[in-house]
Amino acid sequence: MSEVVVATVRIFNNYLRVPLAIFELFIFAVSIYAATYIASWVSLDLSADIPEIQVISSASNLSIISICYSIIMMLSMVALGHYKSHQYLPTGILTGTLLRVFVSLLLGSIICILLAIIFPQLNIERRVHSIALVFSFLGVMFIRLLFLQTIETTVLKRNILVIGAGSRASKLIHETGGPQDGINYKIVAYLDFQHEEIEVPRSKVLFLDEVDICEYVTTHRIDEIILAIEDRRKTYPAEELLKCKFSGVRISDPVSFLEHEQGKVNLEMMHGDWMIYCDGFNRNDLKSLLARTFDVIASTLILFIMLPVMALAAFIVSAESGFGQPIFYRQTRVGLDGKEFTLLKFRSMKVNAEGDGKAIWARENDNRITFAGHFMRKTRIDELPQILNILRGDMRLVGPRPERPEFVRELEKTIPHYKKRHSVKPGLAGWAQLKYPYGATVEDAYEKLQYDLYYVKNNNILLDFIILLQTIEIVIMGSGAR
Repeated sequence: MSEVVVATVRIFNNYLRVPLAIFELFIFAVSIYAATYIASWVSLDLSADIPEIQVISSASNLSIISICYSIIMMLSMVALGHYKSHQYLPTGILTGTLLRVFVSLLLGSIICILLAIIFPQLNIERRVHSIALVFSFLGVMFIRLLFLQTIETTVLKRNILVIGAGSRASKLIHETGGPQDGINYKIVAYLDFQHEEIEVPRSKVLFLDEVDICEYVTTHRIDEIILAIEDRRKTYPAEELLKCKFSGVRISDPVSFLEHEQGKVNLEMMHGDWMIYCDGFNRNDLKSLLARTFDVIASTLILFIMLPVMALAAFIVSAESGFGQPIFYRQTRVGLDGKEFTLLKFRSMKVNAEGDGKAIWARENDNRITFAGHFMRKTRIDELPQILNILRGDMRLVGPRPERPEFVRELEKTIPHYKKRHSVKPGLAGWAQLKYPYGATVEDAYEKLQYDLYYVKNNNILLDFIILLQTIEIVIMGSGAR
């Protein structure tokens, strides 16, 4: 299975993969121009029903239409997860990338049509729209295949030098998928200078007395150095590393490196003081005010749009279980700073699913889930009443998913730093939900915590917007639900 690679760019503490997106944004813009002139030429040549003036009049507004079309299509691609750090071009291409690109363009087309109803000046003539979609689809597939070939030659990969060749360096490569190079980088060599027990590929190991670090960095065009030594209290080539840093080479520790490569905080490799000295993990009044404003406006809009869906869901829940049975499921969850609140959901399980009062993780093919509940969980419709929790201030639109107090007490005993996820409000959508499937074990909770900590460290409105966009993929594809 080959992976489509895009380089990482840091924007407001968020690591985004943008070069591929920029190329595809250009494809979308060019598609509108090409489609307009082809449609105009065909109309003239074949004396079609569309008058020449109609196509050309749309061309006078072409720049605005092209910009709007490009932005809408780009957002649709983001919503379907096309610019995640791990993007695959599977062997079954017809059911993989082709399908996802097709669904993205279809979603974008629907949005363009709806937008044209509100703003008629943005209307794209039907023939132009159809031709632009064909060009967009072919252009995106061509660009993705081109990127795949380019990446296979390692042109866009960063060259990495790892300082250390022991277990810490070994964990670094195993965490990224074994001894192979990573998605965005190529490990050129490992430099052993503390006489560690070598646990990395020996063919790439260098020794300090055999190489001048600065010269090696220059001749091999090293972009980043990772300090992955076992004992940082021992001496290490600080002067040489400083010289490399002043010449423009990035110096990273393993946790920070894996953070921007994987979008998570690696707990296994984290030193005790890493959280103290790293950027992020801060809370301030201005950020809280902006977040609250964003939540109120966005959740009110979602409530207005989804009200018919919520009314239908309420009717179906009542009809299936009996009109005397409760529609909503109320459950105590843990929120900001460990404070408990009552969370609302549409009831997707049978009444008295936990008759003995004991908290139970949801399981695969859980027989407590009703027929309608399976669909609501798959599409996340059962979560919609939590918009009321958001308006009330218990939750945010985006944040770590709130857990039950019984589970929290258990997990805090076994997982280090678990309490840190409660330093922000819990959310309806979350970074961990995008990156990791539904979890029902302590091991799953450990993995999801690493993604939650990434969000706690880097949260801002831009990241919230990206998470909300990509949550559309979960709803459309129905992934990660139980």
